[in-house]
Amino acid sequence: MIFVARLQHTNRFSDPFETYLMKVRVLYHDHCFDGAASAAFFSRFLKAARHPDAEYSYTGMAHTADQLFADSMFDGDVNAIVDFKFSPNPKLTWWFDHHQSAFLRTEDSELFHSAHNPLHFFDPGYRSCTKFIRDIAREKFGYEAPDLDELVKWADIIDGAQYATPTDAVELKASATKLVLVIEAVKGSELVQRIIQCMQTMTLDEIAAQPEIAAAFDPLYQRHLRSIDLIQAKAVTGQGVIFFDLIGQDIEGYNKFVPYYLFPEATYTVSVSESTFRTKVSVGSSPWAKEVNHNLASICERYGGGGHPRVGAISFPVGAIEQARNAAAEIVSELSN
Repeated sequence: MIFVARLQHTNRFSDPFETYLMKVRVLYHDHCFDGAASAAFFSRFLKAARHPDAEYSYTGMAHTADQLFADSMFDGDVNAIVDFKFSPNPKLTWWFDHHQSAFLRTEDSELFHSAHNPLHFFDPGYRSCTKFIRDIAREKFGYEAPDLDELVKWADIIDGAQYATPTDAVELKASATKLVLVIEAVKGSELVQRIIQCMQTMTLDEIAAQPEIAAAFDPLYQRHLRSIDLIQAKAVTGQGVIFFDLIGQDIEGYNKFVPYYLFPEATYTVSVSESTFRTKVSVGSSPWAKEVNHNLASICERYGGGGHPRVGAISFPVGAIEQARNAAAEIVSELSN
């Protein structure tokens, strides 16, 4: 039996004849293709299965040093988190995640596993949260959206690093990879949320061709080309590990497959970068490596970060450059052995 939270309308109306518009708040992993696709698929599902006339609002979530959820984030009648960490907030209605490091605290994990909430779902065996949501919607709620099969397929390729070659991931020929660049690199969340709306009804080719998205892509693509040159110049390689430091280079992020495009024999990448809200250590492994012997999420968890077994990250406070560099050096040493 599926249990759905009932709305409490007590004192909601100033006028007893006023029509109340239900609000659905969707918190999603911001600047991430899988996060956007998860928000899109979940919204399509919820509109069809539960709340077709609700107002849907979106909040992009980023991994930060404090990792806290403010109570004010859960301002909907229905509140959902997709492709992001669990919150114990009692106002959380739906939750979907597939990251190994899904729980901020041990007590959060214990709460999730003891509550058996039928609308909270977690499976780190999935490569993408979008596919996880698609399967749960189909298996538990009988919902299917075959017109979104392309979206699900690409979310699985992108978040699961299932590209056939580094060239496919870096040269950005497919519409999906162009959207990855825009979603990951554009400033703010407004355009990402426009893409979430488009993903619910349009093909990826149609979305990429939207004038505002095409206009955003062009300068970001030039920055992408610059980042390739910069990584090549900054990279230090040895023992199968690529390391580069982007502090002070005006590069907040980069395509995580560029290092393997430039150095195809490498197994791991460790980098340090900074943005307006954090200093970040990124740790990754090549999808094309013959053997990967380290769980990168577990390594990152030791420093307060997390992720998946083959890719992870650590968020430090703004300005904590030496702390991030020290952690990166320790991780490079560990991966080199």
